[in-house]
Amino acid sequence: MRFMMLMIPLGYESAPAKLELDPERVAAMMRYNQALKDAGVLITLEGLHPPAAGARVKFDTGEPVVIDGPFTEAKEVIGGFWMIEVASRAEAIAWAKKCPATANEMIEIRQVQEMSDFSEEVQQAAATFEHPQGGWGKALR
Repeated sequence: MRFMMLMIPLGYESAPAKLELDPERVAAMMRYNQALKDAGVLITLEGLHPPAAGARVKFDTGEPVVIDGPFTEAKEVIGGFWMIEVASRAEAIAWAKKCPATANEMIEIRQVQEMSDFSEEVQQAAATFEHPQGGWGKALR
């Protein structure tokens, strides 16, 4: 089962576009990342720049409207993610609990949808797309 662990740093929604990182915190996180890799559960991981450097495209008017960050209405935003493959939700939670997160961070764990989660009709509709990493579509796992 694949799970995405989403790092949500509280206050990140108002962080400046360019961050100064604490080398000790980065080193601790890299040790955690290495443990995920060494255990053979890590698929990929990435950190994300703060919303101040981002943009959103909204469609509520029927036309795409671009809004540059920061986004004042945001209460929680994603700072980065890990994609892991483990045997269960409980194992994903166990890995998240090992993260050297601080008191102002939390991790949301979400299972990745697999084609087998959906009806045959949905699977057929999605089968026209060939995902480069074997996700939805003809190149399914």
